[in-house]
Amino acid sequence: MTMIRAAAFAALLGAGVAASALYMLAGSAQRVSVIGKPALNAAAGNALIDIERWPICTTMGALTDGPAWAPLDPDFAAGKQALAANDWNGAIKALGSAALRDTRNADIQNYLGYAYRRLRQLEPAFRHYRLALVLNPRHRSAHEHLGEASLVVGNLAHAEEHLVALEQICLIPCEEYEDLKRAITEYRKSAMR
Repeated sequence: MTMIRAAAFAALLGAGVAASALYMLAGSAQRVSVIGKPALNAAAGNALIDIERWPICTTMGALTDGPAWAPLDPDFAAGKQALAANDWNGAIKALGSAALRDTRNADIQNYLGYAYRRLRQLEPAFRHYRLALVLNPRHRSAHEHLGEASLVVGNLAHAEEHLVALEQICLIPCEEYEDLKRAITEYRKSAMR
């Protein structure tokens, strides 16, 4: 009887992972057509907007802090150290290894998304941010980062959706909300120039 329960649990867990993967693949409506290039702004006659001038979140500055389980996974710790050193490829390698062992960790997925975004590889960045939100719909950093990435591709409406989500999640002021709000303000200023 215990073996049947274990098999049923394994099947259910596998179905959940498969459903998450399908969600990420099917949710590709935000496909990036021009990766690594400045965003175009339709309201400003498709003028190029200098995305390098937008603020990048400040919440990634606390990379030395982390959850209590972090020291237990050397790849996770190495990935965070690589992020702190702006070694995006090293972070992707280490965090990718950690993600293989810990498939339900929204923090790892968010950090992977951040590293890919800093390398201007927006497709995998969006994919990892979305997976982080599937794993934890209230993940503040993933909402902030997905909103900022949306600005990079010129999707102000999507960024504003994540700002609203953060407003509902953060009962008191939080850095993620303030960072995304500041990025949206800068985006709007750039669009008006």
